[in-house]
Amino acid sequence: MRGHALHHRVETGPLNWLEGFALTTILQGFLIFAAASLMVKFLEDSHGGSHVLTIALASVFYSIFAVSVGSAFPRHFRNGYEAQFFDASLSFSEKIARWRARPATSLQLMASVLQLSLLATIAA
Repeated sequence: MRGHALHHRVETGPLNWLEGFALTTILQGFLIFAAASLMVKFLEDSHGGSHVLTIALASVFYSIFAVSVGSAFPRHFRNGYEAQFFDASLSFSEKIARWRARPATSLQLMASVLQLSLLATIAA
């Protein structure tokens, strides 16, 4: 993490940065890779690896990328980086509430729920 992302982390404090990173990982990265893991299971192309570990590591690496690149280029990565997750003036619950209140978030969550439900039903 270099440049703006590192400066942003130091400027807002480590706890606030950790909150933002955790929210990015859980609310954005996890959904992507959980769906991908279910697709692999559906296609029965699993090679014995741990799906939980794969999802966790992929979500963390996604967040490292999204936070580093998104904070440096917020206009170009507005769908993958949520600046409000790193807003030190907001509480943890306020960060989530503001993210949920956005129309794009509702659409993203609805699509994710439908996709994960469908994949889980098929893979079961």
